[in-house]
This record gives sequence, C-alpha cells and structure tokens, in this order.
Amino acid sequence: MPDTQPKLDSLREPSRLRRILPLVLLTLAIGSIFATGLHRSLSFEAFIRYQSWLQGLVAAHRWVMLGLFGLIYVVAVTLSLPVSAFLTTIGGYLFGWPTGGAAASVAATLGASSLFLIARTSLGRPLLQRAGPRIQSLAAGFRRQAFLYLLSLRLIPVVPFWLTNLAAAFFGMRVRSFVLATQLGMLPVSFAFAVAGSGLDEVMSRHEKIRADCLAAGRSECSIDFSPGSLLTPELMTALAILGILALVPVALRHWRGRVPGKG
Repeated sequence: MPDTQPKLDSLREPSRLRRILPLVLLTLAIGSIFATGLHRSLSFEAFIRYQSWLQGLVAAHRWVMLGLFGLIYVVAVTLSLPVSAFLTTIGGYLFGWPTGGAAASVAATLGASSLFLIARTSLGRPLLQRAGPRIQSLAAGFRRQAFLYLLSLRLIPVVPFWLTNLAAAFFGMRVRSFVLATQLGMLPVSFAFAVAGSGLDEVMSRHEKIRADCLAAGRSECSIDFSPGSLLTPELMTALAILGILALVPVALRHWRGRVPGKG
C-alpha cells in the first residue's frame, strides 16, 4: 500500500496557512500603525484641530460620514487600538447621542467579533487542544457561564476590551453568545459616552483656554491632556458597576446551589 502521509500533509498545509494568515496580517497591520504613529491621529488634540472641518462634512454628508465613522471604529477595535471611549465620545458629539451611541455599540461589536474570530481560529482552538486538563476544565467552566461572565466584563471594563476578546476566543466561547453578550453590554456603555460627548463644546472650550494660557506663558509643551472617561459622572459609573454585578448574580446563585447539599 503506497504511503499517503505526504499527500495528506500537503492537503493539511493550505488549511493551516489560511488559519494563520489573518493573524499574521493583523499583527503586521498593528505593527505598521504604531510604527508610523498613525494611532496618534485618533486623539482629542487632533480632533480639536479638525473639529470645524469634520462638522462641515457631517452637515453635508451625514450618512456617508456615519458609515466612515463606523468603519474606522470597526478597524480600530479589530486592531485593538485603545480608542473606543474616544471614538464613542466623538460620535456622540458629531452625530448626536442617540445615533452616535447606536453606531458605536454596533461598530464595537463588529470589531470585537472580528478579533474574536481571528484569535479563535488562529490560536484559540490549537492552544486549547494542547493545554493540560486543568486549563481545559477551566475553559469548560467558563463556557457554561460565558454569556453572563462576558456581559459583566462589558458593563464593568476592569479588563481591557481587547484582552476580553482574546480570553473569550481562547476559552472557546460560542460565536452567537459572544456577539449577543458584547452587543448588550456595549449598549449602556456606548450611550453613556455618547451622551457625555454631546456636551463636549464646554469641555473643548475649557481645554483650549488652558492651552492658550500655556502658550502665552511661553511654554513649549502645551498639548491637550484629555480622557473621555473624565466626562463620566461617579453616579453613572456606579450604575454601570451595579449592572455588571447583577449580571453575575445568576452565576453566583448557581454556584451556591451546587455547593449546598440537597440543592440543584
């Protein structure tokens, strides 16, 4: 009987290449953006510089600009650039908080899903298959409550957005559960930043005055230091935290019932 192993290996190789290729392209894209400094263009200081021009474009071509905003948002999240809060705030300012918040939540979900699928296909399954029984048991436990865990992490972003996407991919979370939990979790967060962004005029005026005073004092370094998170009130952050904790209540109850004799 002829040896068919080389032929089988040659058939497997293209599938392996197709699996790894998206990850390679993603890594090259991230490296290129940071190497060229392109990520710095997505900053509050750059936005102030082009604010009037962008407002004019939105007034003349609202839906085209909304589509472009969504595309930039999806690409930024897929490339794991830490600009989601900034983009959501700007979206609320340029398009109004209802439209900007809705567009940001959908774009964030699409970008996160793209990164999730690339990571799960390229790394998640192969790594999990090679992991030891302890890791596989941990992954199985996560998958049983994956929807509620992820929903809570979206509402309380104690873990970086991109890292949550990669963790869900590694643990083998189902695509449908990932998309639904991400979309539900991003809605209140996106609208919170969009509402904050709709009142950005006063904030920009204050920062421009600080910069002008800095320049008048003869200083050379007068960049605008602004974080979108500073727009959120403690009350709103507390509300988001409560929502995230409530999402974990069913997990805690199920765990408790499993530990109490006679329960479950």
